[in-house]
Amino acid sequence: MPASTLQSFADSAAPEHGAAHLARLRAELDRRGLDGFVVPRADAHQNEYVPPCDERLAWLTGFTGSAGIALVLRQEAALVVDGRYTIQAAAQTDPGSYTVVQLAQQSPEAWLAAKAPAGARIGYDPWLTTLDALDRLRKAAASADAVLVAVDGNPIDAAWNDRPAAPAAPVTLRDPALAGETTESKLARIREKLAAEKLDAVVLSDPHGVAWTFNIRGGDVSFTPLPLSWAIVPREGRPTLFVDARKLSNAVRDALATQAEIAEPVMLERALDLVAAGGATIRLDQATAPAQLASRIEAAGGKVSRGASPVALMQAAKNAAELAGMRAAHRRDGAALIRFLAWFDREAPKGALTEIDCVVALETFRRDTGLLKDLSFPSIAGAGPNGALPHYRVSEASNRPLNLGELFVIDSGAQYEDGTTDVTRTLPVGEPSDEMRDRYTRVLKGHIAVARAIFPKGTSGAQLDPFARQFLWAAGLDFDHGTGHGVGAYLSVHEGPARISKLGTVPLEEGMVLSDEPGFYKEGGFGIRLENLIVVQAEPIPPGGERELFSFETITFAPFDRRVIDPVMLTDEEIAWLDDYHARVRELIGPQVAGEAEVAGWLIEATAPLQG
Repeated sequence: MPASTLQSFADSAAPEHGAAHLARLRAELDRRGLDGFVVPRADAHQNEYVPPCDERLAWLTGFTGSAGIALVLRQEAALVVDGRYTIQAAAQTDPGSYTVVQLAQQSPEAWLAAKAPAGARIGYDPWLTTLDALDRLRKAAASADAVLVAVDGNPIDAAWNDRPAAPAAPVTLRDPALAGETTESKLARIREKLAAEKLDAVVLSDPHGVAWTFNIRGGDVSFTPLPLSWAIVPREGRPTLFVDARKLSNAVRDALATQAEIAEPVMLERALDLVAAGGATIRLDQATAPAQLASRIEAAGGKVSRGASPVALMQAAKNAAELAGMRAAHRRDGAALIRFLAWFDREAPKGALTEIDCVVALETFRRDTGLLKDLSFPSIAGAGPNGALPHYRVSEASNRPLNLGELFVIDSGAQYEDGTTDVTRTLPVGEPSDEMRDRYTRVLKGHIAVARAIFPKGTSGAQLDPFARQFLWAAGLDFDHGTGHGVGAYLSVHEGPARISKLGTVPLEEGMVLSDEPGFYKEGGFGIRLENLIVVQAEPIPPGGERELFSFETITFAPFDRRVIDPVMLTDEEIAWLDDYHARVRELIGPQVAGEAEVAGWLIEATAPLQG
């Protein structure tokens, strides 16, 4: 079994810390004269995946989910998580130490405002707290008549005796043929944006933006090829890239030095002092920049401009070379997925497969390509009722067999040097019920509606989101996650700022890659999710039309399972789309599996026209 898969399963079952780590933290807080402390699940860049040395929330509480925040007072403590993690948080934490609070019922700030004693000194780490989060904490503390205190050095680090070292994976240069644009060109575009907004400089606090700008990649966190780093890009003059020198070979350093000054991350604050002196206005990304940077800029006499990083939209709209790489990665990944689907259809009816068996098999098929760099996220593999948990993560403790008459949801993705993939299919084990067919077909109709959408320039994801839900709504049903998220080009599988969701206000632009993944979840019964990646593309304006139009190109290639589709529920247009899609899958993937008789035969049958 691949090492990454073994680690993923092990991480899902956290050790029982009990009250020991909480007691050690409280002792350290007492030594510092603090009555409480805020512990977000975050690193200094607000990354989705963080290095082991920054897993402070997991060390303290035992909770290993990807989002959450602990609030520690002298006599009580809470762990606030969203609905994805309520069950997991309760299972992984000591009930005598922590109250698990569901975010939808009470925010961290509301809990703090209600529980903090008047006059209490509540500490927070300004390197782990964004500007927006700090605003909320200040209001909560003021409501409780408490005092919010920025700590100098995280007290958990002082209590964590065996804390892992910071990562130092080598930085690599992006192949120019895959990047499609030079760093010099990207810096010029950033400077144009700074000039247009009358900004003197921008701090790139998101390592994804740094990696994109300087055409570099790394390996400091799992699932995303990031070099943890910072950059300051001034409107005039050379930028500075702040990266641990241990990560740079001589060749990489020499190449980067042609475009930027190279400095250690510990020099970031001193460099900000110099830029801010004289009243310079500096943009900080309010979504990722730590509050510490704002304090430093203002102390040096500068002005902080809160807003989005100018890099975010540039990065999201892929160029021709990036899109070509994404398409190539998806064709390769499609062949691996189809080998898995053929294997699944052969083995699942025998009754011996488990969720972990399927995760390992799919990763193995991807590794057999010889080009897999990593998974793009921990695979979600839910059988029966586990499939009804949208963000379920299988562990050795929860591993469930695949039983006849159930549905199996497999949501997975890969990182290849030329692109990032993310795909979900829902598979029947044996004969699906009429209810399963009905719900699956409604989800499929929503997926097709998004894939076939034609919309004017300026349309946001929130405006497209109802396309995916309309057929579920008609039956009094819905799903509680977004319809789609942005995807990076050999970067994060969850990339902003655009998304297809009720909260997606950013207009979609040509070249953006997003997911199309409506679902349905029957608690305690089964789950359904169908996901392809789609690219925003220009659409010809029809005669008499007045608006610039966009549509979507689907770049994921894997059949939808015909056994769970009710053709009577589909329109002629939907059937035509599905048959055309399956023909495209057969055309692109067939040659890759032509020498594998069993897989090739399975593909022909799985992509046959729905009717006819």
